Amino acid sequence: MNRYAVIGAGPSGLAAARALQRRGIHVTGYEASSGVGGLWDIDNPRSTMYESAHVISSRTTTEFTEFPMDSDVDYPGHRLLKEYFDAYADRFSLRELFRFNTRVIRLEPAGGAGDGWTLLAEGDDPQHYDGVILANGTLAEPNVPTFTGAFTGEIMHTSRYKRPEQLAGRRVLVIGAGNSGCDIAVDAVHHAASVDMSVRRGYYFVPRYLFGRPSDTLNQRRPLPARIKQTVDARVLRAFTGDPVRFGFPKPDYRIYESHPIVNTLILNHLGQGDLRIRGDVERFDGTRVHFGASTHFPQGSAAEYDLILLATGYTLDYPFVDREHLHWEAAAPRLFLNVFPPSFNGLYVMGMIEASGIGWQGRYEQAELLAAYLDAVDTRPAAATAFRERVTGEPWPDTSGGYRYLGLDRMSYYVNKDAYRSAVRTAARALED
Repeated sequence: MNRYAVIGAGPSGLAAARALQRRGIHVTGYEASSGVGGLWDIDNPRSTMYESAHVISSRTTTEFTEFPMDSDVDYPGHRLLKEYFDAYADRFSLRELFRFNTRVIRLEPAGGAGDGWTLLAEGDDPQHYDGVILANGTLAEPNVPTFTGAFTGEIMHTSRYKRPEQLAGRRVLVIGAGNSGCDIAVDAVHHAASVDMSVRRGYYFVPRYLFGRPSDTLNQRRPLPARIKQTVDARVLRAFTGDPVRFGFPKPDYRIYESHPIVNTLILNHLGQGDLRIRGDVERFDGTRVHFGASTHFPQGSAAEYDLILLATGYTLDYPFVDREHLHWEAAAPRLFLNVFPPSFNGLYVMGMIEASGIGWQGRYEQAELLAAYLDAVDTRPAAATAFRERVTGEPWPDTSGGYRYLGLDRMSYYVNKDAYRSAVRTAARALED
């Protein structure tokens, strides 16, 4: 029987271990921290979590189907989610499959094609596996842009932000307005001396609740065509949130859902109350002074003094223990069939390299089920596995965009539409079982 390794015990690593376990496939997990949960464990040294963090997809669209959350909280915080992953691991005896406090240092091909991989972990002898599943997460390596000039105050990426006391009494500039940037800006208005946000493009803001229900639980049946959904939802949002341009944000240069929306309308409340201001893109640093380009409320540009700059500039994909050539990198992301399989089928697989509004952990578990079906076929039905590889290498790959024209940004390079993606994954899994 073939042996497989899983790197990471966050949600995607647990999903992979569980799917392989259900198939009776031998799996050994490696986790650098002392427990499960990945970034949702704020005590994990590699976690980028902060105290006020909650999921932005609601509980019922996020949880694993076979293990519903024992909670009626619509948008759980990180501590409740850590308890959930602990309970999930205990329910299915997944901890026994992992080696904790064991960081993987290096993966090397064991020989020729099909000879598997040599895995080197700290304090351990080299181990051989027939395949390795990379599930070390997508939100761990900070994206730190460069700026003109020098800032003499403190610059901190949001990955180092943990609690609002870090902001107390300081003049804070948040660069970037993604979901974490808006969360932290809301924290800051209650603790900082002043708060500004520097943005370069517009955003769509989605309320957590619409018509008294979590907004992502509406229209869960047959998905609407992209253009119809964009038109309908944009009108609904205007009715509920108004036009963010009036608060200082630029007008979006794209349609809704072509980039990840911001599930935080508290930021608009605080802008309306004058608790913070929107600035333009940063032009240069000059000591503690920051100069900005023109913006909605500062058409000639402006400058202001700050003590702390928080970089809410996102993350870059990083699989540091294996050479990029083995994952077929193209620009900002590996090129993988359904974001899982390298087209060379070299024995490496990736779990969790997907971003999509509302895909949840169940969507990632369906990834894992597809992979487990393929690995089971390798062991027990080699003809089915061969046919799967031939389809991947010989036919056009399914379109997982759902008809949306996503922005050509690095962070969107592995973005999918949840309905189109899950449909393609299920279709591929059924083909393996036929």
